[in-house]
Amino acid sequence: MAEIKSGSGLKYKPLVPPEQTMKEFTVRALILGLIMSVVLGAANAYLGLKAGMTIAATYPAAVISMAFLRLFRGTILEENFARTVGSIGESVAAGAIFTIPAFLIAGVWQNFDSPQRYWESSFIMVIGGVIGILFVTLLRRVLVEDPELPFPESVAASEIHKAGQAGGSGAKYLFGAMGIGALIQTLGKFNFFATSWEKFTTFAKTGVKLLSGRGQEITSVSAGGGTLLTAPAVSPAYIGVGFIIGPRLAALNFSGGLLAWGLFVPLLMYFLGPQLEPLITQEGQPTSWVELAYAIWKFIVRPIAIGGMLLSAIYTLYRMRSSLAVGLKRSISDLKKATAGETASVSRVDQDLSLKWVLPLLLIFAVLTFALYYYFSGMFNASITATIVMIIAGFFFAAVSGYLVGIIGSSNNPVSGLTLSTLIVAALLMVVLGVKGLPGVAAVLGVAAVICVAAAVAGEMFQDLKVGHILGGTPWKMQVGDIIGVIVASFVLYFPLLVLHQGDIKAGGTGFGGKALPAPQASLMAMLSKGIVGGEMAWPLIIVGMLMAFGLILLQVRSPMLVCVGMYLPFETTSAIFVGGLIRGITDLIAKKRKFTDEQMSKLENNGTLLASGLIAGEALMGLIFAGLAFYEVKIKPITPTPSYLISLVVIVLIALLLILTPIRYASQTEEKKS
Repeated sequence: MAEIKSGSGLKYKPLVPPEQTMKEFTVRALILGLIMSVVLGAANAYLGLKAGMTIAATYPAAVISMAFLRLFRGTILEENFARTVGSIGESVAAGAIFTIPAFLIAGVWQNFDSPQRYWESSFIMVIGGVIGILFVTLLRRVLVEDPELPFPESVAASEIHKAGQAGGSGAKYLFGAMGIGALIQTLGKFNFFATSWEKFTTFAKTGVKLLSGRGQEITSVSAGGGTLLTAPAVSPAYIGVGFIIGPRLAALNFSGGLLAWGLFVPLLMYFLGPQLEPLITQEGQPTSWVELAYAIWKFIVRPIAIGGMLLSAIYTLYRMRSSLAVGLKRSISDLKKATAGETASVSRVDQDLSLKWVLPLLLIFAVLTFALYYYFSGMFNASITATIVMIIAGFFFAAVSGYLVGIIGSSNNPVSGLTLSTLIVAALLMVVLGVKGLPGVAAVLGVAAVICVAAAVAGEMFQDLKVGHILGGTPWKMQVGDIIGVIVASFVLYFPLLVLHQGDIKAGGTGFGGKALPAPQASLMAMLSKGIVGGEMAWPLIIVGMLMAFGLILLQVRSPMLVCVGMYLPFETTSAIFVGGLIRGITDLIAKKRKFTDEQMSKLENNGTLLASGLIAGEALMGLIFAGLAFYEVKIKPITPTPSYLISLVVIVLIALLLILTPIRYASQTEEKKS
């Protein structure tokens, strides 16, 4: 098997050697990928509008493509190509649901059921998606070939393909874990156990005396409130992700959750408690302490996390400056080789879309972006400025999105946080340029929407390119396939959004932003855009977050971004990922005490990754099935209305035993057979 030198100078061995010719970009793989792109994108649009998060489509797309193409004796590179095209619809959906409903919630659009809204929504998705892929082609070598980035979900997806081809024990462990993950997800949906647990604990009412330098009391500040205690979510997927990324990265992510829910929220609740308590006791007021705690986290702590992510993103790009320079230099070098007719000298597994196509396409889509912004704002100078911001921020956040996916996977990629950072910058520029009212809000949301789709697509594309890097796929074929997938998904995904919005209104709801379809990210973006353009933004929160991130940088924290992401995610998510990291740490500790050889450690790691991958894929597949049932309003009768979290603890312990004992036993048995 040939060895290919990566951008870092290290060597890797792709599963399919670069000199081997194999079917890859085929009509059947493309059609299968496009169907999956639309279906998985629609299901994730529903989940995102309901819960504010989406399920990574990489795993179900990998399993579906593998199962279907094996019936026709398809190759592993065909499976890789179909999975790549199939999973891109989820990222388009993520970008769309985080921003497009904001136009309606903010009052920029008065209705959603018209041809005009269809074309506006579709063009936002197409422009953002294609620009995201074009930026990825410039940055692929920088991130995909970086040995410091674990790309946990990419490794998991590649193991699914490998196990399917190889059969035997690998497939047995993978699909067995998939069944377990699917079973746990199903039992949780039927309320056999509590998938989450939270309890609000009140503080004793007290006061804090403020004294002068001479010890004289100036005033007394009343205090009270309480804190919200939250347990890890019973999620095979989150635990599996934590197991793959390991204890160090999982701990960094968890530390952000501790800052949010162990420091900021309790502190704010302590001093705001006396002011908030009347809301609880007020007659006819449905507010609870739990809702207030989440409101404080959402509207005070999360903006602090956004400020931290903003500065961390700048710092991340600064640290990547050398790699970015090398990557761009190599891209220009490839362009020169292509011009001189030397394209054949570039290895198949290192061929991106030619810059002869990428740069003109970027120019064309920059012009289309300007036309879109001019359509929204009606002001030439504002549209030019917004276009420049979008191009710069798009490249910037494509790099950051790829970096984050390399660390924690696309499931936990804070695309909405990155978009909010762009929204703030764009809104400030609109204020400076004097664009006010709904045209200003429309221009701001237009910039945010394109950036959001671009960042989401870029993160997913980097993840898929890493899978191709491991398996031996051809980058330019995957990039072309994703461009086709983005275009098709963009012109179809409007319809599930329309069905959800209009269906809720017909059922007596209010559509986007209402109780049934809260669309949390879009609601927050609508609020921020109107607040900044209208001069009502709480800037101190953003600045506090930036100063916090600067402090983390001075402390030489390995990844300030990951800490801020932990603050932005729900605590049940970060704690579940941390549990997975702890399980991995225990597994490695046992192996170290037993003095496993390097070969045994490699087998232990591979087997553990297979199991974790199966748990992730099993939950993802069942999550999509239940999303489909919910979409068609199929009622699920719960086993019990009040499930116990004690059973949940047993489930977590069983998952831990599976991820600890099975890899240890597998590695030990391998050594015994040799002896």
